[in-house]
Amino acid sequence: MYNAAGQLSRDQLVERYAPLVKRIASHLMARLPASVQVDDLIQNGMLGLLDALGRFEPGMGAQFEAYAAQRIRGAMLDGLRDNDWLPRSLRRDCRRIEVAIADLEQEHGRPPTEKELADALGMPIGEYQKMLQDARCHQLVYLEDMVAENGEDFLDRHLVDEGSDPSKLFEDESLRQALVQAIEGLPEREKLMMGLYYEQDLNLREIGEVMGVSESRVCQLHSQAVMRLRARLFASGEKKKGRGRG
Repeated sequence: MYNAAGQLSRDQLVERYAPLVKRIASHLMARLPASVQVDDLIQNGMLGLLDALGRFEPGMGAQFEAYAAQRIRGAMLDGLRDNDWLPRSLRRDCRRIEVAIADLEQEHGRPPTEKELADALGMPIGEYQKMLQDARCHQLVYLEDMVAENGEDFLDRHLVDEGSDPSKLFEDESLRQALVQAIEGLPEREKLMMGLYYEQDLNLREIGEVMGVSESRVCQLHSQAVMRLRARLFASGEKKKGRGRG
Protein backbone atom coordinates (compact mmCIF):
# COMPACT_ATOMS: atom_id res chain seq x y z
CA MET A 1 0.00 0.00 0.00
CA TYR A 2 3.06 2.28 0.05
CA ASN A 3 4.73 3.81 -3.02
CA ALA A 4 8.42 3.63 -3.92
CA ALA A 5 9.19 6.62 -1.69
CA GLY A 6 7.67 4.89 1.33
CA GLN A 7 4.60 7.15 1.37
CA LEU A 8 1.00 6.09 1.89
CA SER A 9 -0.91 5.19 -1.25
CA ARG A 10 -3.67 7.37 -2.63
CA ASP A 11 -6.36 4.93 -1.43
CA GLN A 12 -4.95 4.97 2.09
CA LEU A 13 -4.86 8.75 2.13
CA VAL A 14 -8.48 8.92 0.99
CA GLU A 15 -9.45 6.51 3.78
CA ARG A 16 -7.45 8.47 6.35
CA TYR A 17 -9.01 11.83 5.48
CA ALA A 18 -12.58 10.69 4.76
CA PRO A 19 -13.57 11.54 8.38
CA LEU A 20 -12.39 15.11 7.71
CA VAL A 21 -14.88 15.32 4.84
CA LYS A 22 -17.70 14.12 7.08
CA ARG A 23 -16.70 16.54 9.85
CA ILE A 24 -16.74 19.53 7.51
CA ALA A 25 -20.07 18.39 6.03
CA SER A 26 -21.59 18.10 9.50
CA HIS A 27 -20.39 21.57 10.47
CA LEU A 28 -21.73 23.02 7.23
CA MET A 29 -25.15 21.36 7.65
CA ALA A 30 -25.78 23.44 10.77
CA ARG A 31 -25.94 26.51 8.51
CA LEU A 32 -28.17 25.04 5.82
CA PRO A 33 -31.89 24.30 5.41
CA ALA A 34 -33.23 20.78 5.85
CA SER A 35 -33.65 20.41 2.07
CA VAL A 36 -29.89 20.02 1.68
CA GLN A 37 -28.73 16.41 1.94
CA VAL A 38 -25.56 15.68 3.89
CA ASP A 39 -24.69 12.89 1.43
CA ASP A 40 -24.52 15.47 -1.37
CA LEU A 41 -22.10 17.56 0.67
CA ILE A 42 -19.96 14.50 1.40
CA GLN A 43 -19.92 13.50 -2.26
CA ASN A 44 -18.75 16.95 -3.34
CA GLY A 45 -16.31 17.02 -0.43
CA MET A 46 -14.72 13.76 -1.55
CA LEU A 47 -14.13 15.34 -4.96
CA GLY A 48 -12.42 18.20 -3.16
CA LEU A 49 -10.27 15.74 -1.22
CA LEU A 50 -9.21 13.99 -4.42
CA ASP A 51 -8.39 17.36 -5.94
CA ALA A 52 -6.29 18.22 -2.88
CA LEU A 53 -4.41 14.92 -3.12
CA GLY A 54 -3.63 15.62 -6.76
CA ARG A 55 -2.46 19.20 -6.18
CA PHE A 56 -0.67 19.10 -2.86
CA GLU A 57 3.11 19.24 -2.76
CA PRO A 58 5.04 18.91 0.52
CA GLY A 59 7.20 21.86 -0.47
CA MET A 60 4.20 24.20 -0.42
CA GLY A 61 4.86 24.82 3.26
CA ALA A 62 1.41 23.88 4.53
CA GLN A 63 0.10 20.91 6.45
CA PHE A 64 -1.94 18.67 4.17
CA GLU A 65 -5.01 18.57 6.41
CA ALA A 66 -5.33 22.37 6.41
CA TYR A 67 -4.88 22.48 2.65
CA ALA A 68 -7.33 19.62 2.10
CA ALA A 69 -9.93 21.21 4.38
CA GLN A 70 -9.90 24.33 2.22
CA ARG A 71 -10.38 22.31 -0.98
CA ILE A 72 -13.07 20.11 0.59
CA ARG A 73 -15.04 23.08 1.87
CA GLY A 74 -14.68 24.87 -1.45
CA ALA A 75 -16.00 21.85 -3.36
CA MET A 76 -19.03 21.65 -1.06
CA LEU A 77 -19.80 25.35 -1.51
CA ASP A 78 -19.41 25.07 -5.28
CA GLY A 79 -21.92 22.21 -5.28
CA LEU A 80 -24.41 24.26 -3.28
CA ARG A 81 -24.07 27.24 -5.60
CA ASP A 82 -24.40 25.07 -8.70
CA ASN A 83 -27.64 23.55 -7.36
CA ASP A 84 -29.07 26.98 -6.47
CA TRP A 85 -30.81 25.38 -3.48
CA LEU A 86 -32.16 28.56 -1.91
CA PRO A 87 -35.94 28.99 -2.49
CA ARG A 88 -36.79 32.13 -4.45
CA SER A 89 -39.23 33.37 -1.80
CA LEU A 90 -36.56 33.08 0.90
CA ARG A 91 -34.02 34.84 -1.28
CA ARG A 92 -36.54 37.66 -1.77
CA ASP A 93 -37.21 37.95 1.98
CA CYS A 94 -33.51 38.06 2.77
CA ARG A 95 -32.97 40.75 0.17
CA ARG A 96 -35.76 42.82 1.78
CA ILE A 97 -33.99 42.58 5.12
CA GLU A 98 -30.66 43.57 3.60
CA VAL A 99 -32.19 46.63 1.92
CA ALA A 100 -33.89 47.63 5.19
CA ILE A 101 -30.59 47.27 7.07
CA ALA A 102 -28.77 49.43 4.53
CA ASP A 103 -31.49 52.12 4.55
CA LEU A 104 -31.68 52.31 8.35
CA GLU A 105 -27.91 52.35 8.78
CA GLN A 106 -27.70 55.26 6.37
CA GLU A 107 -30.53 57.05 8.19
CA HIS A 108 -29.32 56.54 11.78
CA GLY A 109 -25.58 56.10 11.30
CA ARG A 110 -25.56 52.86 13.34
CA PRO A 111 -26.69 49.25 13.05
CA PRO A 112 -30.50 49.07 13.37
CA THR A 113 -32.10 47.03 16.14
CA GLU A 114 -34.36 44.06 15.45
CA LYS A 115 -37.39 46.12 16.47
CA GLU A 116 -36.44 48.87 14.02
CA LEU A 117 -36.00 46.33 11.25
CA ALA A 118 -39.32 44.64 12.01
CA ASP A 119 -41.08 48.03 11.97
CA ALA A 120 -39.42 48.98 8.68
CA LEU A 121 -40.63 45.70 7.15
CA GLY A 122 -44.12 46.24 8.54
CA MET A 123 -44.29 43.09 10.65
CA PRO A 124 -44.27 42.06 14.33
CA ILE A 125 -40.84 41.31 15.75
CA GLY A 126 -41.80 37.65 16.21
CA GLU A 127 -42.54 37.33 12.51
CA TYR A 128 -39.25 39.00 11.67
CA GLN A 129 -37.36 36.59 13.92
CA LYS A 130 -39.16 33.66 12.28
CA MET A 131 -37.97 34.97 8.92
CA LEU A 132 -34.42 34.94 10.28
CA GLN A 133 -34.94 31.40 11.56
CA ASP A 134 -36.31 30.25 8.20
CA ALA A 135 -33.19 31.64 6.55
CA ARG A 136 -31.35 28.94 8.51
CA CYS A 137 -28.10 30.86 8.38
CA HIS A 138 -28.22 30.32 4.65
CA GLN A 139 -25.86 33.00 3.36
CA LEU A 140 -22.59 31.45 2.32
CA VAL A 141 -20.16 33.91 3.83
CA TYR A 142 -17.29 31.93 5.33
CA LEU A 143 -14.54 33.88 6.97
CA GLU A 144 -12.17 30.93 6.72
CA ASP A 145 -12.55 31.13 2.95
CA MET A 146 -11.04 34.60 3.18
CA VAL A 147 -8.12 33.52 5.37
CA ALA A 148 -7.22 29.84 5.48
CA GLU A 149 -6.28 27.84 8.56
CA ASN A 150 -2.59 28.07 7.70
CA GLY A 151 -2.68 31.86 7.37
CA GLU A 152 -2.68 31.76 3.57
CA ASP A 153 -4.99 34.38 2.13
CA PHE A 154 -7.16 34.42 -0.99
CA LEU A 155 -4.43 35.75 -3.29
CA ASP A 156 -1.92 33.10 -2.16
CA ARG A 157 -4.40 30.30 -2.82
CA HIS A 158 -5.48 31.48 -6.26
CA LEU A 159 -2.45 33.08 -7.91
CA VAL A 160 -1.25 29.59 -8.81
CA ASP A 161 -4.44 28.87 -10.76
CA GLU A 162 -4.05 28.91 -14.52
CA GLY A 163 -5.87 31.71 -16.24
CA SER A 164 -6.31 33.81 -13.11
CA ASP A 165 -7.30 37.41 -13.83
CA PRO A 166 -5.04 39.67 -11.71
CA SER A 167 -7.59 42.51 -11.65
CA LYS A 168 -10.29 40.11 -10.39
CA LEU A 169 -7.93 38.84 -7.69
CA PHE A 170 -7.29 42.34 -6.40
CA GLU A 171 -11.03 43.00 -6.39
CA ASP A 172 -11.40 39.93 -4.18
CA GLU A 173 -8.66 41.19 -1.86
CA SER A 174 -10.53 44.49 -1.64
CA LEU A 175 -13.68 42.54 -0.79
CA ARG A 176 -11.82 40.74 1.99
CA GLN A 177 -10.72 44.05 3.51
CA ALA A 178 -14.26 45.42 3.24
CA LEU A 179 -15.57 42.30 4.97
CA VAL A 180 -13.13 42.75 7.86
CA GLN A 181 -14.29 46.36 8.30
CA ALA A 182 -17.94 45.31 8.13
CA ILE A 183 -17.41 42.72 10.86
CA GLU A 184 -15.89 45.39 13.10
CA GLY A 185 -19.09 47.40 12.67
CA LEU A 186 -21.40 44.63 13.89
CA PRO A 187 -23.24 45.01 17.22
CA GLU A 188 -21.09 43.52 20.00
CA ARG A 189 -23.43 40.56 20.59
CA GLU A 190 -23.37 39.54 16.94
CA LYS A 191 -19.62 40.11 16.70
CA LEU A 192 -19.12 37.79 19.68
CA MET A 193 -21.34 35.15 18.09
CA MET A 194 -19.43 35.32 14.79
CA GLY A 195 -16.11 35.03 16.60
CA LEU A 196 -17.25 31.96 18.55
CA TYR A 197 -18.59 30.37 15.37
CA TYR A 198 -15.84 31.11 12.88
CA GLU A 199 -12.74 31.59 15.02
CA GLN A 200 -13.41 29.25 17.95
CA ASP A 201 -15.27 26.73 15.74
CA LEU A 202 -18.08 26.25 18.26
CA ASN A 203 -21.41 24.84 17.05
CA LEU A 204 -24.74 26.59 17.56
CA ARG A 205 -25.58 24.71 20.75
CA GLU A 206 -22.19 25.51 22.31
CA ILE A 207 -22.50 29.17 21.36
CA GLY A 208 -25.95 29.24 22.92
CA GLU A 209 -24.51 27.93 26.18
CA VAL A 210 -21.80 30.59 26.19
CA MET A 211 -24.23 33.40 25.38
CA GLY A 212 -27.09 32.12 27.53
CA VAL A 213 -29.59 31.82 24.66
CA SER A 214 -31.22 28.99 22.71
CA GLU A 215 -29.68 27.33 19.67
CA SER A 216 -32.45 28.73 17.47
CA ARG A 217 -31.69 32.23 18.77
CA VAL A 218 -28.03 31.81 17.81
CA CYS A 219 -29.15 30.85 14.31
CA GLN A 220 -31.29 34.00 14.14
CA LEU A 221 -28.36 36.14 15.26
CA HIS A 222 -26.12 34.51 12.68
CA SER A 223 -28.60 35.11 9.86
CA GLN A 224 -29.00 38.73 10.91
CA ALA A 225 -25.24 39.27 11.24
CA VAL A 226 -24.57 37.89 7.78
CA MET A 227 -27.36 40.04 6.32
CA ARG A 228 -25.74 43.06 7.95
CA LEU A 229 -22.44 42.12 6.31
CA ARG A 230 -24.06 41.61 2.94
CA ALA A 231 -25.87 44.95 3.25
CA ARG A 232 -22.58 46.71 4.08
CA LEU A 233 -20.75 45.05 1.19
CA PHE A 234 -23.62 45.75 -1.20
CA ALA A 235 -23.67 49.41 -0.19
CA SER A 236 -19.89 49.59 -0.58
CA GLY A 237 -20.13 48.11 -4.05
CA GLU A 238 -22.83 50.59 -5.06
CA LYS A 239 -20.66 53.50 -3.90
CA LYS A 240 -17.76 52.25 -6.02
CA LYS A 241 -20.04 51.97 -9.05
CA GLY A 242 -21.25 55.51 -8.41
CA ARG A 243 -17.70 56.82 -8.32
CA GLY A 244 -16.94 54.93 -11.50
CA ARG A 245 -19.89 56.51 -13.30
CA GLY A 246 -18.78 59.97 -12.16
